[in-house]
Amino acid sequence: MADKQFAQSLYEQMKQDIREHKLPIGMPLKQEELSQQYRVSRIPIRDVLQKLKNEGWLSPYGKRGVMVQPLSIQEAQDLSLMRQRLEPLLLGFAVPNINNQILGIAADLLAELDNKDLSVAQYGELNWQFHACLYQAAQRPTLFNNIENLHQLCSRYIGYHAVELKYNNTSQDEHHQLLTAIKNNAVEQAQNILTLHIAKASTQLVEYLQAEDCS
Repeated sequence: MADKQFAQSLYEQMKQDIREHKLPIGMPLKQEELSQQYRVSRIPIRDVLQKLKNEGWLSPYGKRGVMVQPLSIQEAQDLSLMRQRLEPLLLGFAVPNINNQILGIAADLLAELDNKDLSVAQYGELNWQFHACLYQAAQRPTLFNNIENLHQLCSRYIGYHAVELKYNNTSQDEHHQLLTAIKNNAVEQAQNILTLHIAKASTQLVEYLQAEDCS
């Protein structure tokens, strides 16, 4: 049990470090250096790297190595397209089950998201908690778990987008519009707001990344 808890803790820490850009990007991650950095043996490092690779957090490098993938236009587009299809679907199942308690939790999370001092990681986590508290009402665990993994993979982009591109105010306006539609039990309207919310953020981020590539 202790070994499993240790491995899980290491896994969560490395995943968080990827989100916060604390691991080198576009360069091979060397097990020996990571074992020194995290003060563990190479065996748990090897296992965690393989798990992170399987989940899409790391990409292959050379024949056996792995790396943190640089922010990618194609990845940002693909993640957004998947979210645009799956999240409105899940929200449609959720809306009939969303009560005042859930709406209250969502409103409290939006208030926390108004904090201008949030880090990239903090914003990404709170953004997911807001969406998750709505989606969980659908009681569709398979669909929810897949969307949760998508959000985790998007976390580098979501937090970066909100903090670096100053998109927070627009995003918050759309979040409030979404809550209003849900309160009115307007399922189709809520789904359309959510789809546009995801798509607009993706478009702005992709335009920024394209400009960065050209600079």
